[in-house]
Amino acid sequence: MAHDIPVPRPLLRNVGLLVAFSLAAVAFERMSGVGTTHMPPAAAVQVLDLAVEDRPDGRVVLREAGSGRLVAEVQPGEDGFLRATLRVMAQARLREGLPRDPPFRLTRWDNGTLSLDDVTSGRRINLEAFGLGNAAAFARLLEQGRGAS
Repeated sequence: MAHDIPVPRPLLRNVGLLVAFSLAAVAFERMSGVGTTHMPPAAAVQVLDLAVEDRPDGRVVLREAGSGRLVAEVQPGEDGFLRATLRVMAQARLREGLPRDPPFRLTRWDNGTLSLDDVTSGRRINLEAFGLGNAAAFARLLEQGRGAS
């Protein structure tokens, strides 16, 4: 059963004008760059290449990749975010058939942010996206490893 509901012409005209205005505003912003934030590229101020070893007892051993010097041992049940992040990166490598041995690169940038990179796959995790407390776990690694400037 069809029902014809009359829609007033002024209402249709106003809806059309609203849609046209919205499209024009978006086009203006895209072409002019108004409202767009431009951040200069950040420079690395501290870098630490981390070799990760999973131990049968559940510990995760982190070493400075170049020298093999111990940076940290993470016990089971500790530093959950750190363990999970490293695990996600390692599992992504395995899914892509990449070698598991290359180190992960932990970087402190001059804008104060931290990132964890898998240079083998090209993946990057910006650690502040998960909260400052979680990023602090990785910042401690930089201090413990005294990464190269």
